[in-house]
Amino acid sequence: MTTTLVTGANRGIGLELTRVLLAKGHEVIACCRTAGPALHATGARIETGIEVSNPRSIDELAARLQGTKIDWLINNAGILSMDSIAELDFEAIRQQFEVNALGPLHVTSKLLPRLGRGSRVILITSRMGSIADNGSGGAYGYRMSKAALNMAGSSLAKDLRSEGIAVGILHPGMVATDMTVRFGRNSSMQTPHDAAAQLVERIDELTMESSGSFRHANGEPLPW
Repeated sequence: MTTTLVTGANRGIGLELTRVLLAKGHEVIACCRTAGPALHATGARIETGIEVSNPRSIDELAARLQGTKIDWLINNAGILSMDSIAELDFEAIRQQFEVNALGPLHVTSKLLPRLGRGSRVILITSRMGSIADNGSGGAYGYRMSKAALNMAGSSLAKDLRSEGIAVGILHPGMVATDMTVRFGRNSSMQTPHDAAAQLVERIDELTMESSGSFRHANGEPLPW
């Protein structure tokens, strides 16, 4: 049985990843700050009190998982604040770096002893972190933090290659979640379930040859 750990599992894409993975027969370790009824209803193993921007919280998670082998590590937790050059909130920008970029790197580093040859590390990123794809500007904190996450993924792919651990850097697409719809809906948004199903397909097909590539959940390669 494949054991998969998902951060940010209480809602949105993380919750749907938990459901999709359980339906595929995975044992899921669902990590979150607090767990709501929907997550409890999945039957996953739930680890609460996990704040990826808090080093002590990640140390505690690593201790709880002593002796547990992780096959798939899905770094999904993230936050989004919108800003413009006219209205910059530097504290919000720092927080996005802590959660979106440093958090996944810290989680991966601390849980590395729980991984092994054949394991997969997944970073749920955004094409908003693509420098080449930035056509509208703004969203400084989110764009910068996701660009930093993409670079972390590129380095992880190189550093973990000798360990036989593949790294996927995946953009879920435009998804209607609590995090995104507060900034408005549009017809191109897909459901969290559909996004999660596509992400799992991409993780299933990840190999050492494709490790470190930046891809859309639909399989499309994305520009850096």
